Amino acid sequence: MKKLTLKKMNWTIIITLALLLLSNTVMTFAWYGHLKLQQVGVSTHWPLIVVILFSWGIAFFEYLLMVPANRIGFAENGGPFSLIQLKVIQEVITLTVFTIFVTVFFKNEHLHWNHFLSFVMLILAVYFAFMKVE
Repeated sequence: MKKLTLKKMNWTIIITLALLLLSNTVMTFAWYGHLKLQQVGVSTHWPLIVVILFSWGIAFFEYLLMVPANRIGFAENGGPFSLIQLKVIQEVITLTVFTIFVTVFFKNEHLHWNHFLSFVMLILAVYFAFMKVE
């Protein structure tokens, strides 16, 4: 019986993390994709309201992934994570996805030592968020 519960918990973790990863990927495109479209000349003359509506249209799909991720992953709903843990995980995923997005789509942006140090700090944040406190 315990193996079944542990197996279910492992799937809950995997599903939660996958949904968070997908939702943050979509949201990164909503937040920054319009800048790449402007850079390549697609949206150069779009009024700001069109850019906003375009981004909102993308963000809608992010919500379709983020809301289930939080509901599935939240401990009070039977998931493995507290709200703080979910938020810390989400922030680490967001910055990881953003970094990959920037290095792939914006070649004029460069990572420096202080960026790597900030990532180390994020890893420490995850460690402390998951640390058992008595």
